[in-house]
Amino acid sequence: MSPSAHPYVRAYMAGVTLPTIFLLVILGIFVLVRLILQVPVPLERIIVFPMAMVPNVFGLWNMLYLRLRQTRQISIGAWGALLPFVLAPLGATVACSLGFLSSSANGVQYFGVIHASYGLLALNFCIAVVIYYLGWKYLVNFFNRVVGIE
Repeated sequence: MSPSAHPYVRAYMAGVTLPTIFLLVILGIFVLVRLILQVPVPLERIIVFPMAMVPNVFGLWNMLYLRLRQTRQISIGAWGALLPFVLAPLGATVACSLGFLSSSANGVQYFGVIHASYGLLALNFCIAVVIYYLGWKYLVNFFNRVVGIE
């Protein structure tokens, strides 16, 4: 098979690799917290959305990067740093519609138990943007090179 065969399939596969590996770690922590430490918060509701959506979004985002790279010059790190601006509103919308995220004047509340101020959310969002930048710049770019699309 030639190196140029099926570039979008290879971009998708390279994109889903990083979040899939990371979500295995998250699943391990979930099992520890929920089943071993017996935390009564229904964490399985929180974990279903990321495990189902995030790897697919990463794969599709990498496919879009491959397509846009043909006409525009954007670094893969900057491209990856844009992804939280898509995932955060999408995740918040799903969480609000399922009823386990509510907002107030002081912040948001998960399951009516965990409260986070808007300042803390903003700080975490900035940290997520930096992590996504670094993850895409070094790891997704590495996987792109492995599958021969970079």
